[in-house]
Amino acid sequence: MTEPTAPARLDPRQDVALLTAELIDIYSVSGGETRLADAVEHALRSIPQLELVRDGDSIIARTNLGRAERVILAGHLDTVPLPTADGSLGTVPSCWPSGTPGEGALYGRGATDMKGGVAVKLALAAGLFDGGAQPARDVTFVFYDHEEVEAVKSGLGRLVRNHGGLLGGDFAILLEPTNGTVEGGCNGTIRFEATTFGEAAHSARAWMGSNAIHAAAPILARLADYGPQTVTVDGLDYRESLNAVKIKGGTAGNVIPDKCVVEINYRFAPDKTADEAEAHVRELLAGFDVVRTDSAAGARPGLNHPAAASFVAAVGAEPKPKYGWTDVARFSELGIPAVNFGPGDPLLAHKDNEHVEAEAIRECLRVLRSWLTA
Repeated sequence: MTEPTAPARLDPRQDVALLTAELIDIYSVSGGETRLADAVEHALRSIPQLELVRDGDSIIARTNLGRAERVILAGHLDTVPLPTADGSLGTVPSCWPSGTPGEGALYGRGATDMKGGVAVKLALAAGLFDGGAQPARDVTFVFYDHEEVEAVKSGLGRLVRNHGGLLGGDFAILLEPTNGTVEGGCNGTIRFEATTFGEAAHSARAWMGSNAIHAAAPILARLADYGPQTVTVDGLDYRESLNAVKIKGGTAGNVIPDKCVVEINYRFAPDKTADEAEAHVRELLAGFDVVRTDSAAGARPGLNHPAAASFVAAVGAEPKPKYGWTDVARFSELGIPAVNFGPGDPLLAHKDNEHVEAEAIRECLRVLRSWLTA
Protein backbone atom coordinates (compact mmCIF):
# COMPACT_ATOMS: atom_id res chain seq x y z
CA MET A 1 0.00 0.00 0.00
CA THR A 2 1.38 3.41 -0.96
CA GLU A 3 0.24 6.80 0.24
CA PRO A 4 -2.01 8.58 -2.32
CA THR A 5 -0.53 11.69 -3.87
CA ALA A 6 -3.57 13.13 -5.68
CA PRO A 7 -5.25 16.07 -3.90
CA ALA A 8 -8.16 15.06 -1.70
CA ARG A 9 -11.39 17.02 -1.95
CA LEU A 10 -14.05 17.28 0.73
CA ASP A 11 -17.67 18.37 0.51
CA PRO A 12 -18.39 20.00 3.89
CA ARG A 13 -22.09 20.43 3.01
CA GLN A 14 -22.88 16.73 2.75
CA ASP A 15 -24.24 14.66 5.63
CA VAL A 16 -21.76 15.07 8.47
CA ALA A 17 -21.48 11.31 9.07
CA LEU A 18 -20.56 10.74 5.42
CA LEU A 19 -18.09 13.62 5.70
CA THR A 20 -16.51 11.83 8.67
CA ALA A 21 -16.05 8.72 6.53
CA GLU A 22 -14.30 10.81 3.87
CA LEU A 23 -11.98 12.24 6.52
CA ILE A 24 -11.13 8.76 7.81
CA ASP A 25 -10.15 7.73 4.29
CA ILE A 26 -7.49 10.46 4.13
CA TYR A 27 -4.28 9.25 5.77
CA SER A 28 -3.18 11.55 8.59
CA VAL A 29 -1.08 9.62 11.09
CA SER A 30 1.03 12.09 13.09
CA GLY A 31 3.69 13.52 10.80
CA GLY A 32 1.64 12.77 7.69
CA GLU A 33 -1.19 15.30 8.00
CA THR A 34 -0.37 17.38 4.90
CA ARG A 35 -2.86 15.79 2.51
CA LEU A 36 -5.69 16.16 5.03
CA ALA A 37 -4.66 19.72 5.90
CA ASP A 38 -4.70 20.55 2.16
CA ALA A 39 -8.23 19.15 1.85
CA VAL A 40 -9.47 21.04 4.93
CA GLU A 41 -7.92 24.29 3.69
CA HIS A 42 -9.49 23.84 0.24
CA ALA A 43 -12.93 23.29 1.80
CA LEU A 44 -12.60 26.32 4.08
CA ARG A 45 -11.46 28.63 1.28
CA SER A 46 -14.81 28.02 -0.42
CA ILE A 47 -16.49 29.92 2.46
CA PRO A 48 -16.04 33.65 1.74
CA GLN A 49 -17.01 34.78 5.25
CA LEU A 50 -13.88 33.17 6.75
CA GLU A 51 -10.39 34.63 7.07
CA LEU A 52 -7.73 31.91 6.86
CA VAL A 53 -4.17 31.50 8.10
CA ARG A 54 -2.18 28.33 7.50
CA ASP A 55 0.98 27.46 9.41
CA GLY A 56 2.51 24.15 8.36
CA ASP A 57 -0.33 21.64 8.61
CA SER A 58 -2.38 23.78 11.02
CA ILE A 59 -5.16 26.15 9.99
CA ILE A 60 -7.01 29.00 11.68
CA ALA A 61 -10.29 30.16 10.10
CA ARG A 62 -12.17 33.10 11.66
CA THR A 63 -15.38 35.02 11.23
CA ASN A 64 -15.17 38.75 11.86
CA LEU A 65 -18.76 39.87 12.36
CA GLY A 66 -18.18 42.23 15.27
CA ARG A 67 -20.09 40.05 17.72
CA ALA A 68 -19.73 40.71 21.43
CA GLU A 69 -18.50 37.16 22.04
CA ARG A 70 -15.99 34.91 20.28
CA VAL A 71 -15.96 31.12 20.58
CA ILE A 72 -13.06 28.89 19.55
CA LEU A 73 -13.78 25.43 18.13
CA ALA A 74 -10.58 23.40 18.03
CA GLY A 75 -9.34 19.91 17.30
CA HIS A 76 -6.48 17.93 15.81
CA LEU A 77 -6.15 16.37 12.37
CA ASP A 78 -3.73 13.57 13.21
CA THR A 79 -4.39 10.02 14.34
CA VAL A 80 -2.30 7.31 15.93
CA PRO A 81 -1.29 4.49 13.56
CA LEU A 82 -2.74 1.04 13.50
CA PRO A 83 -0.28 -1.70 14.44
CA THR A 84 0.80 -3.42 11.22
CA ALA A 85 3.27 -6.19 10.52
CA ASP A 86 3.65 -5.60 6.79
CA GLY A 87 5.03 -2.06 6.78
CA SER A 88 1.82 -0.57 5.39
CA LEU A 89 0.59 2.91 6.26
CA GLY A 90 -1.19 1.70 9.35
CA THR A 91 -4.64 2.89 8.34
CA VAL A 92 -7.84 1.25 7.09
CA PRO A 93 -10.72 2.55 4.99
CA SER A 94 -13.88 3.65 6.72
CA CYS A 95 -16.43 0.89 7.13
CA TRP A 96 -20.20 0.81 7.66
CA PRO A 97 -21.06 -2.69 8.99
CA SER A 98 -24.73 -1.90 8.39
CA GLY A 99 -23.99 -1.98 4.67
CA THR A 100 -25.64 1.42 4.25
CA PRO A 101 -23.36 4.48 4.33
CA GLY A 102 -24.55 6.95 6.95
CA GLU A 103 -26.47 4.40 9.02
CA GLY A 104 -25.37 2.87 12.31
CA ALA A 105 -21.76 2.74 13.40
CA LEU A 106 -18.82 4.07 11.40
CA TYR A 107 -15.53 2.18 11.91
CA GLY A 108 -12.00 3.32 11.08
CA ARG A 109 -8.91 4.94 12.54
CA GLY A 110 -9.88 8.37 13.86
CA ALA A 111 -13.63 7.71 13.86
CA THR A 112 -13.68 8.65 17.53
CA ASP A 113 -10.38 10.47 18.00
CA MET A 114 -11.24 12.74 16.36
CA LYS A 115 -12.36 12.89 12.76
CA GLY A 116 -15.99 12.99 13.86
CA GLY A 117 -15.18 16.24 15.66
CA VAL A 118 -13.25 17.57 12.64
CA ALA A 119 -16.25 16.80 10.41
CA VAL A 120 -18.56 18.68 12.79
CA LYS A 121 -16.31 21.76 12.62
CA LEU A 122 -16.18 21.69 8.82
CA ALA A 123 -19.94 21.25 8.56
CA LEU A 124 -20.50 24.12 10.99
CA ALA A 125 -18.16 26.40 9.06
CA ALA A 126 -19.91 25.61 5.80
CA GLY A 127 -23.44 25.93 7.17
CA LEU A 128 -23.27 28.94 9.50
CA PHE A 129 -24.23 31.34 6.72
CA ASP A 130 -26.64 29.15 4.73
CA GLY A 131 -29.80 30.88 3.67
CA GLY A 132 -28.52 34.25 4.82
CA ALA A 133 -28.16 33.04 8.43
CA GLN A 134 -25.77 34.83 10.77
CA PRO A 135 -24.18 33.23 13.86
CA ALA A 136 -24.85 35.03 17.13
CA ARG A 137 -21.19 34.67 18.09
CA ASP A 138 -17.96 35.13 16.18
CA VAL A 139 -16.25 31.78 15.68
CA THR A 140 -12.62 30.77 15.33
CA PHE A 141 -12.09 27.30 13.84
CA VAL A 142 -8.71 25.71 14.63
CA PHE A 143 -7.39 22.56 12.94
CA TYR A 144 -3.90 21.43 13.94
CA ASP A 145 -1.30 18.72 13.48
CA HIS A 146 0.86 16.61 15.83
CA GLU A 147 -1.44 16.22 18.84
CA GLU A 148 -0.87 12.49 19.29
CA VAL A 149 2.89 12.83 19.84
CA GLU A 150 5.24 14.65 22.20
CA ALA A 151 4.13 18.14 23.19
CA VAL A 152 7.13 19.91 21.61
CA LYS A 153 5.74 19.01 18.16
CA SER A 154 2.20 20.25 18.85
CA GLY A 155 0.67 22.21 16.00
CA LEU A 156 -1.54 24.05 18.47
CA GLY A 157 1.52 25.05 20.47
CA ARG A 158 3.09 26.35 17.26
CA LEU A 159 -0.03 28.37 16.46
CA VAL A 160 0.06 29.90 19.94
CA ARG A 161 3.69 30.95 19.40
CA ASN A 162 3.31 32.20 15.83
CA HIS A 163 -0.29 33.48 15.70
CA GLY A 164 -1.34 33.95 19.31
CA GLY A 165 -3.20 37.15 18.45
CA LEU A 166 -5.62 35.13 16.30
CA LEU A 167 -6.44 32.73 19.13
CA GLY A 168 -8.11 35.20 21.46
CA GLY A 169 -11.61 34.36 22.57
CA ASP A 170 -14.13 34.23 25.40
CA PHE A 171 -14.66 30.47 25.45
CA ALA A 172 -13.16 27.42 23.72
CA ILE A 173 -14.60 24.02 22.88
CA LEU A 174 -12.24 21.17 22.07
CA LEU A 175 -14.08 18.57 20.01
CA GLU A 176 -12.43 15.56 21.64
CA PRO A 177 -14.78 12.57 22.08
CA THR A 178 -16.95 12.87 25.20
CA ASN A 179 -20.06 10.87 24.26
CA GLY A 180 -21.81 14.17 23.61
CA THR A 181 -21.43 15.36 27.21
CA VAL A 182 -19.51 18.42 28.35
CA GLU A 183 -16.29 17.44 30.11
CA GLY A 184 -14.83 20.43 31.89
CA GLY A 185 -11.14 21.19 32.25
CA CYS A 186 -8.67 18.34 32.63
CA ASN A 187 -6.24 16.76 35.04
CA GLY A 188 -2.60 17.69 34.84
CA THR A 189 0.14 15.12 34.26
CA ILE A 190 3.69 14.91 35.56
CA ARG A 191 6.36 12.22 35.24
CA PHE A 192 9.38 11.36 37.36
CA GLU A 193 12.24 8.93 37.43
CA ALA A 194 13.16 7.54 40.85
CA THR A 195 16.59 5.92 40.80
CA THR A 196 18.20 3.49 43.20
CA PHE A 197 21.85 2.47 43.09
CA GLY A 198 23.74 -0.63 44.17
CA GLU A 199 26.98 -2.41 43.45
CA ALA A 200 27.45 -4.89 40.60
CA ALA A 201 28.64 -8.40 41.39
CA HIS A 202 28.41 -11.93 40.00
CA SER A 203 25.01 -13.37 40.95
CA ALA A 204 26.76 -16.50 42.26
CA ARG A 205 28.46 -14.26 44.83
CA ALA A 206 25.61 -11.82 45.44
CA TRP A 207 26.93 -10.91 48.88
CA MET A 208 29.79 -9.12 47.15
CA GLY A 209 27.39 -6.58 45.65
CA SER A 210 24.23 -4.63 46.42
CA ASN A 211 21.00 -5.16 44.46
CA ALA A 212 19.58 -1.87 43.12
CA ILE A 213 16.32 -3.52 42.03
CA HIS A 214 15.70 -4.78 45.55
CA ALA A 215 16.45 -1.26 46.80
CA ALA A 216 13.53 0.01 44.70
CA ALA A 217 11.04 -2.15 46.61
CA PRO A 218 10.16 0.63 49.11
CA ILE A 219 9.34 2.96 46.22
CA LEU A 220 6.90 0.44 44.80
CA ALA A 221 5.47 -0.23 48.25
CA ARG A 222 4.80 3.45 48.89
CA LEU A 223 3.11 3.81 45.50
CA ALA A 224 1.05 0.66 46.03
CA ASP A 225 -0.10 1.86 49.45
CA TYR A 226 -0.89 5.38 48.25
CA GLY A 227 -4.56 6.35 48.30
CA PRO A 228 -5.29 8.68 45.38
CA GLN A 229 -7.44 11.70 46.10
CA THR A 230 -10.67 12.89 44.56
CA VAL A 231 -10.60 16.69 44.45
CA THR A 232 -13.63 18.89 43.80
CA VAL A 233 -12.80 21.84 41.53
CA ASP A 234 -15.57 24.26 40.51
CA GLY A 235 -18.20 21.63 41.24
CA LEU A 236 -16.58 18.72 39.36
CA ASP A 237 -14.86 15.76 41.06
CA TYR A 238 -11.44 15.01 39.58
CA ARG A 239 -9.99 11.59 40.41
CA GLU A 240 -6.22 11.57 40.74
CA SER A 241 -3.86 8.65 40.17
CA LEU A 242 -0.21 8.00 41.05
CA ASN A 243 1.46 4.95 39.56
CA ALA A 244 4.70 3.30 38.58
CA VAL A 245 4.38 2.94 34.81
CA LYS A 246 7.79 1.53 33.86
CA ILE A 247 10.82 -0.02 35.55
CA LYS A 248 14.24 -0.82 34.16
CA GLY A 249 17.40 -2.24 35.67
CA GLY A 250 19.97 -4.94 35.31
CA THR A 251 22.45 -5.87 32.60
CA ALA A 252 22.54 -9.66 32.47
CA GLY A 253 21.08 -12.76 34.03
CA ASN A 254 24.19 -13.42 36.08
CA VAL A 255 24.93 -9.89 37.29
CA ILE A 256 23.62 -8.19 40.42
CA PRO A 257 22.15 -4.88 39.12
CA ASP A 258 23.84 -1.67 40.21
CA LYS A 259 21.08 0.68 39.02
CA CYS A 260 17.29 0.64 38.83
CA VAL A 261 14.97 3.35 37.49
CA VAL A 262 11.26 3.50 38.27
CA GLU A 263 9.20 5.78 36.00
CA ILE A 264 6.24 7.35 37.81
CA ASN A 265 3.20 9.17 36.44
CA TYR A 266 1.01 11.42 38.59
CA ARG A 267 -2.32 12.62 37.18
CA PHE A 268 -3.25 15.53 39.42
CA ALA A 269 -6.39 17.61 39.81
CA PRO A 270 -6.44 21.12 38.32
CA ASP A 271 -6.41 22.73 41.75
CA LYS A 272 -2.63 22.13 41.77
CA THR A 273 0.22 23.59 39.78
CA ALA A 274 2.88 21.27 38.37
CA ASP A 275 5.27 22.48 41.09
CA GLU A 276 2.74 21.66 43.79
CA ALA A 277 2.24 18.21 42.25
CA GLU A 278 5.99 17.68 42.27
CA ALA A 279 6.23 18.67 45.93
CA HIS A 280 3.49 16.16 46.76
CA VAL A 281 5.35 13.30 45.06
CA ARG A 282 8.69 14.27 46.58
CA GLU A 283 7.13 14.22 50.04
CA LEU A 284 5.78 10.72 49.44
CA LEU A 285 9.14 9.48 48.12
CA ALA A 286 11.35 11.33 50.60
CA GLY A 287 14.80 9.79 50.84
CA PHE A 288 14.96 8.66 47.21
CA ASP A 289 16.65 10.22 44.19
CA VAL A 290 13.68 11.65 42.23
CA VAL A 291 13.98 13.65 38.98
CA ARG A 292 11.06 15.36 37.22
CA THR A 293 11.18 14.51 33.50
CA ASP A 294 8.00 15.99 32.04
CA SER A 295 4.87 17.87 33.08
CA ALA A 296 1.77 19.57 31.73
CA ALA A 297 -0.54 21.64 33.88
CA GLY A 298 -4.22 20.81 34.10
CA ALA A 299 -7.12 23.18 33.45
CA ARG A 300 -9.92 24.31 35.72
CA PRO A 301 -13.34 23.72 34.14
CA GLY A 302 -14.40 27.38 34.09
CA LEU A 303 -18.06 26.41 33.95
CA ASN A 304 -19.04 29.57 35.80
CA HIS A 305 -18.18 31.67 32.75
CA PRO A 306 -21.42 32.91 31.10
CA ALA A 307 -20.60 31.34 27.71
CA ALA A 308 -19.71 28.02 29.34
CA ALA A 309 -22.89 28.04 31.44
CA SER A 310 -24.93 28.84 28.34
CA PHE A 311 -23.34 25.97 26.42
CA VAL A 312 -23.85 23.47 29.25
CA ALA A 313 -27.52 24.46 29.33
CA ALA A 314 -27.77 23.96 25.56
CA VAL A 315 -26.26 20.47 25.81
CA GLY A 316 -28.73 19.64 28.56
CA ALA A 317 -26.65 17.00 30.38
CA GLU A 318 -24.76 17.13 33.66
CA PRO A 319 -21.13 18.09 32.93
CA LYS A 320 -18.33 15.72 33.92
CA PRO A 321 -14.63 16.14 34.64
CA LYS A 322 -11.97 15.16 32.08
CA TYR A 323 -9.50 12.80 33.75
CA GLY A 324 -7.00 12.69 30.89
CA TRP A 325 -4.92 15.66 29.72
CA THR A 326 -6.19 17.50 26.64
CA ASP A 327 -5.43 20.75 24.85
CA VAL A 328 -8.04 22.59 26.91
CA ALA A 329 -5.03 23.18 29.15
CA ARG A 330 -3.36 25.25 26.42
CA PHE A 331 -6.42 27.48 26.18
CA SER A 332 -6.56 27.72 29.96
CA GLU A 333 -2.96 29.01 29.92
CA LEU A 334 -4.16 31.72 27.53
CA GLY A 335 -6.84 32.72 30.03
CA ILE A 336 -9.67 31.21 27.95
CA PRO A 337 -12.18 28.92 29.72
CA ALA A 338 -12.39 25.67 27.77
CA VAL A 339 -14.33 22.41 27.78
CA ASN A 340 -14.23 19.13 25.87
CA PHE A 341 -17.31 18.22 23.84
CA GLY A 342 -17.49 15.88 20.88
CA PRO A 343 -19.04 12.75 19.37
CA GLY A 344 -17.87 9.26 20.23
CA ASP A 345 -16.87 7.21 23.24
CA PRO A 346 -13.43 8.29 24.50
CA LEU A 347 -12.81 4.73 25.73
CA LEU A 348 -12.69 3.62 22.07
CA ALA A 349 -9.94 6.07 21.12
CA HIS A 350 -6.83 4.35 19.69
CA LYS A 351 -8.48 0.91 19.76
CA ASP A 352 -8.49 -1.35 16.72
CA ASN A 353 -12.31 -1.40 16.81
CA GLU A 354 -12.57 2.40 17.02
CA HIS A 355 -16.00 3.54 15.87
CA VAL A 356 -18.63 6.22 16.29
CA GLU A 357 -22.38 6.24 15.80
CA ALA A 358 -23.57 8.32 12.85
CA GLU A 359 -26.35 9.82 14.95
CA ALA A 360 -23.86 10.91 17.61
CA ILE A 361 -22.00 12.99 15.01
CA ARG A 362 -25.25 14.51 13.76
CA GLU A 363 -26.42 15.32 17.30
CA CYS A 364 -23.12 17.04 18.13
CA LEU A 365 -23.50 19.18 15.01
CA ARG A 366 -27.12 19.99 15.88
CA VAL A 367 -26.27 21.11 19.41
CA LEU A 368 -23.37 23.32 18.36
CA ARG A 369 -25.22 24.86 15.41
CA SER A 370 -28.26 25.62 17.57
CA TRP A 371 -26.12 27.22 20.29
CA LEU A 372 -23.95 29.26 17.93
CA THR A 373 -26.95 30.71 16.12
CA ALA A 374 -29.24 31.19 19.13
